[in-house]
Amino acid sequence: MIPNDSIETLLKWRGAASLGWLVVLLAWESVAPCYGLFRSGSDRGRHAVRNLVLALVNGLAIALIFAGLWRSVATWAEDNHFGLLNQLPWPDGVRWVAAVLLLDVWTYAWHRINHRVPLLWRLHRVHHTDAQMDVTTANRFHLGEIVLSSVLRIPLILLLGIGFGELVLYETLLQVVVQWQHANIALPPRWERVVRWCLVTPGLHKVHHSRHQPETDSNYASLLPIWDFLFRSLKFRDRPEEIRLGLDGFDTPEQQSVLGLAKLPFRRDPAPRDEISPSLPR
Repeated sequence: MIPNDSIETLLKWRGAASLGWLVVLLAWESVAPCYGLFRSGSDRGRHAVRNLVLALVNGLAIALIFAGLWRSVATWAEDNHFGLLNQLPWPDGVRWVAAVLLLDVWTYAWHRINHRVPLLWRLHRVHHTDAQMDVTTANRFHLGEIVLSSVLRIPLILLLGIGFGELVLYETLLQVVVQWQHANIALPPRWERVVRWCLVTPGLHKVHHSRHQPETDSNYASLLPIWDFLFRSLKFRDRPEEIRLGLDGFDTPEQQSVLGLAKLPFRRDPAPRDEISPSLPR
């Protein structure tokens, strides 16, 4: 298990590290963008504020409601030797790796379910309707999706016996990688081909944000791409800069406002998903 003092240190520095990494990626996007997304700095600023308002609401919900619940459940499971990881005397390093792998395969499964169940897709599509995907898109989720995923974390922590420190470690790794993969950047092709076998890269994740539905419904992994390989949902695109981002039928200024995004799950689809134009990017 991760010692309590190490957990507190990680929690203390996580926010500052995340903010610092955000600044680095914003600068990287400015110097070497993959797409020319914005006509002006003010357009980019409005886009960032819109996404970060959603991030703030979601972050407050997690901090005020769920973080304490997760910690209490994880502590109870440890004290009572409940859950998979609490059944064996794992060496610390092995246990940390096992916890990260278990949490990551669950994240993959939950993400894939969000694309398959219509009600969940209505919530999740708030994330996919961003046609100007940049690092701030990493935090663009509907509150309903965050609440559902957070509630499901409770039985998951119990059944797997995940320690709170292990959860914080995984969430920290995930935040770093998810910000990076959503950023408006591209790795050099040689690096992309190598790194994408170890981590979900910006090039891999841009395929997932394509308007072409067979691509939208692929590359569900968030941290480790091995799950897409094992479960046969991996797709590549040699030129990710040609991908058309977003979802057809959700591009109006009203739909892209903070209020519009909050109401988006209650709007009808412009067409059933399998009838939406599958035209490839030009």
